This record gives sequence, structure tokens and C-alpha cells, in this order.
Amino acid sequence: MGPPPKLLITVATYNERENLPGLIDQLHVTVPQADVLVVDDNSPDGTGTWATARAATDPQVRCLVRPRKLGVGSATVAALQHALARGYQLVVTMDADGSHNPRDIPRLVAPMQSERSAAPDVVIGSRYIAGGGTVGWPRYRRWMSRSINAFARLALGLPVRDCSGGFRCLRVTLLEQLDLASIRSHGYACLEEILWRCKRAGARFEEVPIQFTNRQHGKSKINARESLAAVWMLGRLGLRNWFTRQATRAARATASRGSRHHEPPGAAS
Repeated sequence: MGPPPKLLITVATYNERENLPGLIDQLHVTVPQADVLVVDDNSPDGTGTWATARAATDPQVRCLVRPRKLGVGSATVAALQHALARGYQLVVTMDADGSHNPRDIPRLVAPMQSERSAAPDVVIGSRYIAGGGTVGWPRYRRWMSRSINAFARLALGLPVRDCSGGFRCLRVTLLEQLDLASIRSHGYACLEEILWRCKRAGARFEEVPIQFTNRQHGKSKINARESLAAVWMLGRLGLRNWFTRQATRAARATASRGSRHHEPPGAAS
């Protein structure tokens, strides 16, 4: 498997003061070689203040406190840009609310270190493959999540079952091929847009099953407004994806007709 990769674990936070200390302690036990980046949107409950103080005494923790609530999407982009700028090899994104189990991180990282020729560039902790699932979700939330995932797969042509899950490991060399600054989604649709851009860059995907556990402390940031905004952005990306496919097909058809037109006499005999 080779030496451990240079790994960054990123957590986007807003009012997660109750959850973050325990999470960072768990990360240090489970993946002691990894650094941790907290991207906080100036949480009123003092999450960013606590994380900044922790970073001052813990060399494996960094904290980026932003001026206001800018959204989980732009926080994720900022985290990926941090990983890219500082020479990490792999970056894991995860939630701070206890939904993602730190003990699953080695299972996300392991396929990246595989010696097989088709090792993945993106590994997703998936709720929607065999062995995966959700714990403590009401029925309406399960229905909403599955519907958004089905829509994202259809609209963007994504080859994975769990498009909206934020528990992922990405290869940083793949990020070098993406124009992260051009990502348009600032909210939850950013998770699907990142996968779509990875797909367009030729990324290989893999999913490993996880159990997603509903938060025990604090309030969920997902509401009807956020969900509608995500669907709207996915629709816009889906239209862009459709027009891109149509343009590609037209270009291939034109090239094919041109090659037949210039075939020398007798070439087809």
C-alpha cells in the first residue's frame, strides 16, 4: 500500500460548538496522521472562536473563519482550494454534526492507495448502495434525499448512487484539473456540481457503504428554502449538461461527415 498519503480532513461548520470538539478528538485517534481544516461561517455560537483557539495549540488543526454565512458549497470549495494550495495528496470532506463516522475514513482512503491500474479518483461514503443506510431520519427526509439523488443522476449523468452525500475522499491531482473558482453553487447543490465537474474531467468513481446517523445536537441546516435552491441549481446544471452533450454529438457528426467526404477514391473497397 505504500506510505500514508498526505491527508487533509475538512469540516464546514455553522453553529457546531457542541459537536466539533468531540469530532476533532475522534479524528486524531482514528486518522492520527491527518491534518484537520475547519471552515466556519462566523458561527454565532462561537464555533469559529473555539476552533481558532484549538488551532493555536494543536499543530494538526487549522481554522478559516469567514466574515458571514456564505454557504456549505462555498465553504467546501474553500477547503478544496486549501488542500490544493498546500500540497496535500488526498482530501476528505465530512459533516461536523456526527452524521459521518470518523472510523469510516480509512475505508474511504484505502481504495485511493490501491495498486490496481484503475484506482478511483473520488470515493464516496454512500447511503444508497448495499450495506449503506440512514439512521434516525424521518420518512419525508428519506424521500426527499432519494428524489434529489435520482434527479441529479438523470440531469447530470452522474455514475454514482449517492450524489448528495458530503462524506468523500478526493485525489488532489484531480482538483488540479478543475476550475474550482468557477463553481456556481454556493449551497448544497455544490456537492453534485463538484461530482459533475469531476466526471467531465474523466474521474473514476467508487462508493463504499456507510451508515448516516441523524445529528444528536444542534439544528439541521437543511430546510425547504435550501432544498428548493438546490433543485433549481441542479436544473440549471442539467440544462448546461444537455446542451454540452448536444454540442459534442454535433461536432462528432460533423467530423465524421468530413472524414467520409475526404476519403480517397477506392478507400472503402
